Amino acid sequence: MDVVAKLRELGYKTIHEDWYDLIADWQGWYTGDDNGFRSYTVWNGLNNVKCTRYSLGMAKKVCEDWANLLMNEKVTITLEGDKEQDFIDAVFDENDFEVSMNELQERGAAAGTYAIIPRVVHAAVNSQGVIVGGGNIALDYVTGENIFPLSWVGRKITECAFASVFNAEGSEYLYLQLHVLENGKYTIRNLIYETTDGMSKEVSFADVKGLESVPDEPILTGSEKPQFVIGRYNIVNNLDDNNPMGIAVFANAIDQIKGVDIAYDSYVNEFLLGKKRVMVKPSATKNLDGENVFDPSDVVFYVLPEDVSDGALIHPIDMPLRTSEHSQGLQEQLNQLSSKCGFGTNHYQFDRGSVSTATQIISENSDMFRTVKKHEIVLESLLTELCRILLRLGNTYMSAGLDEDVEISIDFDDSIIEDKAVDEARIYRMLQAGLMKPEEARALLMNEDEETAKAALPTMADLLIQEDKRAEVE
Repeated sequence: MDVVAKLRELGYKTIHEDWYDLIADWQGWYTGDDNGFRSYTVWNGLNNVKCTRYSLGMAKKVCEDWANLLMNEKVTITLEGDKEQDFIDAVFDENDFEVSMNELQERGAAAGTYAIIPRVVHAAVNSQGVIVGGGNIALDYVTGENIFPLSWVGRKITECAFASVFNAEGSEYLYLQLHVLENGKYTIRNLIYETTDGMSKEVSFADVKGLESVPDEPILTGSEKPQFVIGRYNIVNNLDDNNPMGIAVFANAIDQIKGVDIAYDSYVNEFLLGKKRVMVKPSATKNLDGENVFDPSDVVFYVLPEDVSDGALIHPIDMPLRTSEHSQGLQEQLNQLSSKCGFGTNHYQFDRGSVSTATQIISENSDMFRTVKKHEIVLESLLTELCRILLRLGNTYMSAGLDEDVEISIDFDDSIIEDKAVDEARIYRMLQAGLMKPEEARALLMNEDEETAKAALPTMADLLIQEDKRAEVE
């Protein structure tokens, strides 16, 4: 079903459908289904021989690496209030956020854009479309091919439609969720269409197994703030200036991905074509009793079509392999790809037939450091906004009594950029030398603000009690 056409039919405008062809192309490189690049033909003098190009799958590798650099298990989201922290942690645990967010970062790196849509499920809704109580919060994770901006200002999407395909009891459905502004407040409209066998028929959610709890009536949020967050990598969309969507992290490195695969294909074929062969005259294949001398299924030996007068009965062919030249050429292609994708050069190393990732600590003046920090700016804003939406939903629909303006800090894993142990040792030395206050040291070590750190420091009375206990033990 053509979602863009359906939205137009409903009276909404979105970006041109050609953009989704671009997303499909990027995802093709990500999945390995690269629009025919891996299929090619070689003329052998008699026929065009169909070949399949060997690939290192670097589009997927690039997306994996950026996801692991930006959103891994070491990233911490800290809210100053204990009640607020517990609430956010509970929502994230229920939605397997740590794993799902890493996957979303990877898939979003290929699609260019991703979104998280919190929604209240299993709640009571009155006839006016207002949620009146109960329920819990679910997080939907969506990537660019299912995101359809309806209005935007610059790069900020203010109204949006999200699509997903749902299968139930042998039928296929298209689920559309529209977040639109009506009289300055957001309304969420849920629509579902049966699309089995190419048809498009609107049905009720009550008739679709698994979606019975989704209300057919519009949901009035009563809020001027959106109930979704849109994420993208901090890369300028140089393909369409008027488009608020992001581009794949490798969108401007397709030629380099091709270069890597061409070099790798040649590298592998060097071994296939350079395999040792033994040319044998027909007269040497049988003994005096007419029995085969060689195993007829052995691929090392090649029997000539007829005996020739010159040359030995058995002639080995052992072609020299150009492994060092291929390795060097492939490494140069990897360096170019690494640089184009924001890692700087030498991020990928081709060693012993496989690609490894550099693990050394990088300097603060490197290309990779600057790119990581640039992407973290966007991701920090997204995570902070997501937390505030969850707090607002907790107050609005669950009477959780949360502080929606609580201070939120995001601590990214910069261990590849800075040596944590070295930094901690430097803090301890400055503390011992009297160059830093205890609360300043604790704030840096524990990722707290100074007021919280100062309140958590032990008092002189606490220290005296600890000293007495040590003395009793001794």
